[in-house]
Amino acid sequence: MNESTASDAAASDAAAGGSPADGSAAGGSVVTRARAWAWAGAARRRWVVAGLLLAAALYAPFQLVPFHVFQLTMVLVYAVALLGLNVLVGHAGQISLGHGAFFAVGAYAAAILLDRWDVPHLVTLPIAAGVAFLLGLALGLPAMRLRGLYLALVTLAIAIFLVPLLKRFEEVTGGSMGLTLPKPAPPAWTGLAEDQWLYFLALAVALIAFGLAAGLLRSRVGRALHAIRDNEAAAEVMGVRLSYYKTLAFAWSAMFAGAAGCVYTWVIGFVSPDSFVVTLSITLLAGIVVGGLGSQAGPLFGALFVMFVPSISQDINKAAPGVIFGLLIIAVMYVAPTGLAGLAGRAAGSLKKTLRKG
Repeated sequence: MNESTASDAAASDAAAGGSPADGSAAGGSVVTRARAWAWAGAARRRWVVAGLLLAAALYAPFQLVPFHVFQLTMVLVYAVALLGLNVLVGHAGQISLGHGAFFAVGAYAAAILLDRWDVPHLVTLPIAAGVAFLLGLALGLPAMRLRGLYLALVTLAIAIFLVPLLKRFEEVTGGSMGLTLPKPAPPAWTGLAEDQWLYFLALAVALIAFGLAAGLLRSRVGRALHAIRDNEAAAEVMGVRLSYYKTLAFAWSAMFAGAAGCVYTWVIGFVSPDSFVVTLSITLLAGIVVGGLGSQAGPLFGALFVMFVPSISQDINKAAPGVIFGLLIIAVMYVAPTGLAGLAGRAAGSLKKTLRKG
């Protein structure tokens, strides 16, 4: 091809739509716009689902009997506790077998404030969450040098010695007899029954907690936690301070657990050391794994599991409910290895494909 022919070909290409570089840029912009539209569509769908769930949550207590309202309230309490465990285990990649201890710290902090100083119920919430945060921060400092089974052993030890410690200081904690406390009374202007008022208090705390967790995980802290979870060595090379963010993950996790423990005190109106044995920590860990580690909906699915599966196990076999509970965990993990949230996501994806084909 001579020079004149080459010039003519170049001119023809330009007239037809520009240079190859321009075509690549145009194609890239189309792909970028397509991705943006897909993400926007997914975000809209999530907002629609969240709105429907919120509407159902607001409507439910007016249609259910008090006992079922109480069960839903406890689901919200456990969801807040599992939200903290999800930050630590699901997003930071750490492990804890002592999450029930922070739950107990929040419960007892609120109980002591109510029993000894007659502090208003709503005031006990930030105090209980703050006490649990500081305790998680203190315990996270020595734990940040550990990982794997060693970290699990240290956190398990925290859950083990907490119960005898609560029983020892009887003049403050009530010892083995525990503390009986007043429940928050619904204001007269609401026209709500006590169980409904407690439900809406738990719902408000849960919404705030999920909002805080979502903001945290979208921030620089969340990106650092994900980097640590995926590869600690690579994260450190990239400038992530492992000790700082690991300790912060423990503190945040404990704060959510403490807030959940405070609401638990409001709902039950009673605390005792035997309510926070090691089994609680193990059940909470099983709950978040079954619900879906690292998933936004995982804590909610896990809370449903923690609330209802033990009672179902008791109904199936009163002689050995623990065996049934363990078998149910194995069955769920076999069917949904990524948790119930992952199973729900796959089911929604399959339904979407079926509707498109139809």
